[in-house]
Amino acid sequence: MEGGVPEADMSAFRECLSLSWKNPYVLRLAFSAGIGGLLFGYDTGVISGALLYIRDDFKAVDRKTWLQEAIVSTAIAGAIIGASVGGWINDRFGRKKGILLADFLFFLGSAILAAAPNPALLIVGRVFVGIGVGMASMASPLYISEASPTRVRGALVSLNSFLITGGQFLSYLINLAFTKAPGTWRWMLGVAAAPALLQIVLMLTLPESPRWLYRKGKEEEAIGILKKIYAADEVDAEIQALKESVEAEIKEAESSEKINMVKLLRTTAVRRGLYAGVGLLIFQQFVGINTVMYYSPSIVQLAGFASNRTALLLSLITSGLNAFGSILSIYFIDKAGRRKLALISLCGVVFSLALLTVAFRESEIHSPMVSAIESSRFNGTCPDYRAAVNPGEWSCMKCLKSSPACGFCAADDKLLPGACLISNDYTKKLCGNDHRAWYTRGCPSKYGWAALIGLALYIIFFSPGMGTVPWVVNSEIYPLRFRGVCGGIASTTVWISNLIVSESFLSLTEALGTAWTFMLFGIVAVVAIFFVIIFVPETKGVPMEEVEKMLEQRGVQFKFWQKRDSGSDEKH
Repeated sequence: MEGGVPEADMSAFRECLSLSWKNPYVLRLAFSAGIGGLLFGYDTGVISGALLYIRDDFKAVDRKTWLQEAIVSTAIAGAIIGASVGGWINDRFGRKKGILLADFLFFLGSAILAAAPNPALLIVGRVFVGIGVGMASMASPLYISEASPTRVRGALVSLNSFLITGGQFLSYLINLAFTKAPGTWRWMLGVAAAPALLQIVLMLTLPESPRWLYRKGKEEEAIGILKKIYAADEVDAEIQALKESVEAEIKEAESSEKINMVKLLRTTAVRRGLYAGVGLLIFQQFVGINTVMYYSPSIVQLAGFASNRTALLLSLITSGLNAFGSILSIYFIDKAGRRKLALISLCGVVFSLALLTVAFRESEIHSPMVSAIESSRFNGTCPDYRAAVNPGEWSCMKCLKSSPACGFCAADDKLLPGACLISNDYTKKLCGNDHRAWYTRGCPSKYGWAALIGLALYIIFFSPGMGTVPWVVNSEIYPLRFRGVCGGIASTTVWISNLIVSESFLSLTEALGTAWTFMLFGIVAVVAIFFVIIFVPETKGVPMEEVEKMLEQRGVQFKFWQKRDSGSDEKH
């Protein structure tokens, strides 16, 4: 499709709704392919809740942070592989076959995860699921884009984005539903096989992308599909537009074979476009969004809510806010503009992370003390506490940080001194039998609700702005002849950044503490504000052919406090 993914506004959605009554076949195409987005979102959200129960079943996972990070991040590593080979598979074998292969890998990975007898096979299953997610993240929106009427294409592609956040919300509902079931986390991870199987069945009944067919010389088959998608008075014009577009794409592909990194960086417009587009995606990840999505229940527990079920229930609110934010962005992206929306979003993120930093720091400083009398009531006092020179100075936080083998049994009033005990099923049961709360992650805190408010505000500010703006800017900012290779660079960058952040979050919380980890994200968000002001131009309302000229003239503004004039600025 020329010019990237069209944006959806409210009028496009109203037309889309009208079209669903007149031609439900189009909606069927979009929804069937959009299940790939649902799988993407489900995988992102489900592991956060499943991890709580995996830790309970596999003590090695509970005590080794790197194993928890590996179970989460190997899916992202798989997604990098899937995204890198997905483009070639889509072009070589077709969008439909690409989606079917992604579904098969996702189904296989879900089955392995549901039956995994040890952490090693969990990691193997996560790799398969990740490869499927990476392939689906490219194939699904591409298929929808190429099989949708032009006037509602943006709305239908946005359906895929909405299903991603919807999949995250669904994953928290599923997690909550299975908290009382035997083999809790196996159901959570295994149930993902159902929508993958459903998509396989639906896609087998649907045609290949008409654009791919036309490019492969199957014109008659492509025209037959277009006649099902478009009204009779629009078909001829669309066939002609498709022919011209494919011819232009072939010419672009022929010229792009000679493109290399040196040529990219020597071209002013492309270089500045990469600064803005890739930089936005890096900051999108490094302000910590996927730590919230992958580890949300763990963060809730760090805030002092010990129960797995409570952590999942509170995390459901976070996921719902994220889905709501993705809807808000459709309205505000064209009202406020990309640059302004990103800046408002980042300012809100800085405030939210500051609140999280203060809340977690206060929780750490004012955690309940450990009582020698309370600890002696149980068989199984933490060995580190017994051997301590100054046990009277021990708090809950000191107990948990002393060793992964120690836990804190709170008093009836959770803020009063409690017991520092060996962390195993026996002592956990003893603590529970006494109607007390058992903590191994965070400590009881009167500031826990402040942390939850900070978490909610973070999502409310992030989702409509930095959750959407980087993708929109990347679809608009690259010159047509370089769009394919620049888009590939941007896609690879976001997955690698995602991997780095998700792989390091729990280690950072152990090394620095939760409060300072969020402060680090906040510092990155402040840097991101200045980055947007200096490097990101406003592309709202700018025709595609004018973006390149705009970048050449005034793509960078180091003296951002001075108002830009309409003339050409000196090139940097």
